[in-house]
Amino acid sequence: MQTKQQIQRLLASAGVSPNKRLGQHFLIDLNLMRLLISSANIQSSDTVLEVGCGTGSLTEGLSRYAGKVIAVEADPILAEIAREQAATADNIEVISTDILENKTTLSRTVLRAIRCARKKAPGRFLLVSNLPYNVASPVMLNLVTGPAIADGMYVTVQKQVAERMTAEAGSSAYGTLTIFLKATGDVKTTRVLKPMVFWPQPRVDSAMVSYVHQRKKRERIRSYRAFQEVVNLFIGHRRKMLKTCTKFAQGKLGEIHDWRSVFAHSSVDPARRPEQLTPEDYVALANASLCGFGRSQGRLSGPA
Repeated sequence: MQTKQQIQRLLASAGVSPNKRLGQHFLIDLNLMRLLISSANIQSSDTVLEVGCGTGSLTEGLSRYAGKVIAVEADPILAEIAREQAATADNIEVISTDILENKTTLSRTVLRAIRCARKKAPGRFLLVSNLPYNVASPVMLNLVTGPAIADGMYVTVQKQVAERMTAEAGSSAYGTLTIFLKATGDVKTTRVLKPMVFWPQPRVDSAMVSYVHQRKKRERIRSYRAFQEVVNLFIGHRRKMLKTCTKFAQGKLGEIHDWRSVFAHSSVDPARRPEQLTPEDYVALANASLCGFGRSQGRLSGPA
């Protein structure tokens, strides 16, 4: 792992400086890096994805424990530095690419690398990263929805994102990210991080957060596609009453003509507002929507 001075020397030798547009804030507190790694309890059979590896400081620490580390860096110059730093480690693959193909899809190159890595390291699939602020939420959502589903995520993120990850129903921070994470696993904030533990210092506090996938929770969701559609429909109109939101239903949800039966079957009051529903309420609504109450044809979708 690298100190602030070591990172500065590596950047200077390459003739570059931190890129604010790419959200480059390097974690320079070695104790916090060790805490992040230890919190994941990484085993030699695990595949670890690191997003925004920078100069490879955290990467080196991860490689001591993981069976395979896939380090992704959008900045090609930093990716080359990380590749040089990892030259003697045979379990690190540095990929120079944007982690997101688009807002809803992870890079196909990265997905292929994950599939290949898991053949050799078939244990858990983990995200352990000092996540760049500009991609944190979509990356985590993608790793919950699949096709690559994380068994755990151990990350540093902007404090505002951490608050959205752990929010309670009814709070201003509560939204799509909260619902998806809590409906499929357990989330908690490990530590709040002040700006001085990063270089350059960001203007906001950060936080270290963990997410642990819970199979039993996920198995309660009969169709993940239906769950996504229901969450997107209602949380997109978070301050309207649920029964009013149904007027905006499209696609398969638009085929439901008797939403009163869906609400009754899921034990959800249609006069409530989407921001007041718990993740469990959304699971119940999605499952009820599959039963075809008042719909003209078929199931919403099969298990996904």
